[in-house]
Amino acid sequence: MHAYRLSAAGSLDNLVKRQERQPAIGPDDVLVRIRAVSLNARDLMILHGPQPYGPKPDIIPVSDGAGEVVACGSAVSDLKPGTRIVLPFRPGWIDGPFKPADAATDLGGAVDGVLCEYVAIAARAVVPIPDDMSFEAAATLPCAGVTAWSALTRGNPVNAGSHVLVLGTGGVSIFALQIAKSMGCTVIATTSSNAKAQSLIALRADHVINYVTTPDWSAAVRNITGGHGVDRVVEVGGAGSLPHSMKALAPEGEIALIGLLDNPMDTISPLPLMSSMGVIRGISVGSRADLVALLAHMHQSFAPVIDRVLDFDEAPQALAYLASRQHVGKIVIRV
Repeated sequence: MHAYRLSAAGSLDNLVKRQERQPAIGPDDVLVRIRAVSLNARDLMILHGPQPYGPKPDIIPVSDGAGEVVACGSAVSDLKPGTRIVLPFRPGWIDGPFKPADAATDLGGAVDGVLCEYVAIAARAVVPIPDDMSFEAAATLPCAGVTAWSALTRGNPVNAGSHVLVLGTGGVSIFALQIAKSMGCTVIATTSSNAKAQSLIALRADHVINYVTTPDWSAAVRNITGGHGVDRVVEVGGAGSLPHSMKALAPEGEIALIGLLDNPMDTISPLPLMSSMGVIRGISVGSRADLVALLAHMHQSFAPVIDRVLDFDEAPQALAYLASRQHVGKIVIRV
């Protein structure tokens, strides 16, 4: 099979396509022919390192993939060759509360990922996809989709009438916008350009704030909400945007802290959070059960937003485009 391996963290030049043997499967495993993968900001962290994001040496990167089962282990009875499936980001986390040990199964980081033609994986981890869902759409879900789902449903879940703030136009933020709107929430979105603002409006964002022309965007959020603030912030920026997110929070609201895109080691004051009696909840993707729930919820509600689809040979270009932050939604590689 063909597979991309990252010989060392630090440069896209270290990503090399190789010819190698198909992985062997055990009695409880299935062999999956990967048909599409999608990229996440986490893939850039793996690519550039250092630890804790830097990978083990010579890893197959990328976590999110979908394809079809081509072989089953001797103990597998509920799947068969030809079954169309999506792989979870963290195959060891099936359901229930998160256990830190589950992170040792994270695809494309702790273990080999999906930027290849074939993957061997435990049969109990994979999730069948609807017949009318493309591999490209399914591949967008495991990291960004499930993360957005967890951000809105864990803790005190949002519901119809809740005000939700999403930051930017990356995969998690766009999924959060779509999920929140499908739940009847009012969504405020921030972005850096008028062109991206139009994309957000087309996706039914109720209000859009350009944070370049409105640097005090937390004040704008409070003005939109009549001074009350938002019930949930889907926070993908980290320390660089967290002070504004705390100021935008409604009394006893919640920040779902996901990303580290901006100044991850910066020091911030917790005083705005204390004054609102708000909560910051760390989000680390979600379980297989969360992926199943997301699939069921979205199937009749919305489709993933795919910015562009590139061919397998264009994987380095796809990662470079991701790094440019010009995308709206997901970048997919067809395998």
